[in-house]
Amino acid sequence: MESGQGADVFFLLMGAILVFAMHGGFAFLEVGTVRHKNQVNALVKILVDFAISTTVYFAIGYTIAYGVTFFASAPEISSTHGYGLVRFFFLATFAAAVPAIISGGIAERARFIPQCVATALMVGIAYPLIEGTVWNQNFGLQSGLFASLLGAPFKDFAGSIVVHAFGGWAALGAVRQLGARIGRYDRGRAISPPPSSIPWLAMGSWLLCIGWFGFNVMSAQNLKAVSGLVAINSLMAMCGGILAALFAGRNDPGFVHNGALAGLVAICAGSDVMHPIGAFITGGVAGVLFVTMFQVSTNKWQIDDVLGVWALHGLCGLWGGIACGIFGLVALGGMGGVTFQAQLVGSILGATFGFGAGTFVYWLVDYAFGLRLSPDDERRGADVSIHKIGANPEDDVRMGRF
Repeated sequence: MESGQGADVFFLLMGAILVFAMHGGFAFLEVGTVRHKNQVNALVKILVDFAISTTVYFAIGYTIAYGVTFFASAPEISSTHGYGLVRFFFLATFAAAVPAIISGGIAERARFIPQCVATALMVGIAYPLIEGTVWNQNFGLQSGLFASLLGAPFKDFAGSIVVHAFGGWAALGAVRQLGARIGRYDRGRAISPPPSSIPWLAMGSWLLCIGWFGFNVMSAQNLKAVSGLVAINSLMAMCGGILAALFAGRNDPGFVHNGALAGLVAICAGSDVMHPIGAFITGGVAGVLFVTMFQVSTNKWQIDDVLGVWALHGLCGLWGGIACGIFGLVALGGMGGVTFQAQLVGSILGATFGFGAGTFVYWLVDYAFGLRLSPDDERRGADVSIHKIGANPEDDVRMGRF
């Protein structure tokens, strides 16, 4: 028993480290997508958001979600080899993904401190409510609404809805509150700045893809429950997303690298119950969904979502929750234990809660502090305006930007 506990601690610690590394992926994906004058801000935001998220989750959020507090002596909280502590670390990296997702949508025009306040509210209060409801059976919805009325508990193995749809729909609320960047839709035309660095964007995608296998596989949270099916389904969904985005996006490198992420977002919910063929189809649909809806939302509907996080996380996460109720069925080669109606209702409720939470929190922060950079600061760029330094200081001095 003792050795088993130690092995579980190490297993989950490796998962926590892998998901922590994903935050580097979030950072570099944003660095490569935003304009050069906002690269430093992207790097600082993701790191500071992680620190704020972990702190408020430790103090408040984890208790709301699981009823566990760490305000006790070290011998008490480190019993069973500190398994409870590494479980917190693992789940804290999930919680911190929410503001990392939102960051990409509100890039290039948000003030720094108000955005940090919004992060604390989202991770300290809003996110733990949906997390506890789905993963800790809080409020009785799983046993009442889902199991009793809809035929099965709502299934979200690794967070298609709890993390990604919640974060993506919250980002939509934040983007609507913040408004479009200056010049983005001049005279009704969509003027899209090109990515500042395809290599940085690609590296961000690679980091996220690698870390995602910790995100999904280690969601078993112990060695006894781990399944190779989760790994192969994650792999196949990723490949489906890449290939679908390659064709739907006509070889565009930004779409290809985000297509991998679209497939991985979608497979989180049902990665432990789908057949690999179902996972591949799920990822492929997600790849097309991202490419199509990113273009529709940003160009036609003029929603200035810089990294397309609503399409990538919000819509692909929503699709993943629903897909779990399709390809997880025994009739379609899945493991069973799910129903389409439970997955449909649970997915829509999760997305709706995310949009409501994001809309309220970012409205509140905007009302209290002012969320948007001044026009002059936005034109100068968040790097110089907020952090007083650019991504390449020597070049900035040589070109007279200071």
